[in-house]
Amino acid sequence: MQIRRAAERDIPRLHQLLQQVNLVHHIGRPDLFNIGTKYTNEELKAILRDAGRPIFVAADEEDRVMGYAFCIFEEHKGDNIRTDIRTLYIDDLCVDEQLRGGGVGRALYRAVEDFARAQGCYNVTLNVWSCNEKAMGFYEACGLRPQKIGLERIL
Repeated sequence: MQIRRAAERDIPRLHQLLQQVNLVHHIGRPDLFNIGTKYTNEELKAILRDAGRPIFVAADEEDRVMGYAFCIFEEHKGDNIRTDIRTLYIDDLCVDEQLRGGGVGRALYRAVEDFARAQGCYNVTLNVWSCNEKAMGFYEACGLRPQKIGLERIL
């Protein structure tokens, strides 16, 4: 397995994996998530060109994409109350549902963490929906701990 930056040739596979994530969210919170496509091809191409939004993929020995991590650099320079740190936010991390539990996700996460460290980031952050208990368990096993908690009351 290799972890590399995503390329335009990966877009069809990224769409397949994005749909898997969307389905998990839709099943868990159909009141919030429709079934659909998160990005158009043009939007994905723009993200791939954006140095502030790196995408990593885990690929097998035949270069088939097994999973991805969409990331975004965040900074709060000049903020009145937030410290001036650089964060790498994981916007989305997915391993093909047929390959979960085989170490692909952990390898992807570790590669993202190493990249963030090399880029001078203070931390790596992400959000996980409370309905996605498997993901929460995975992230906790990777050493992540709650930073903040979002609450809601449906009216």
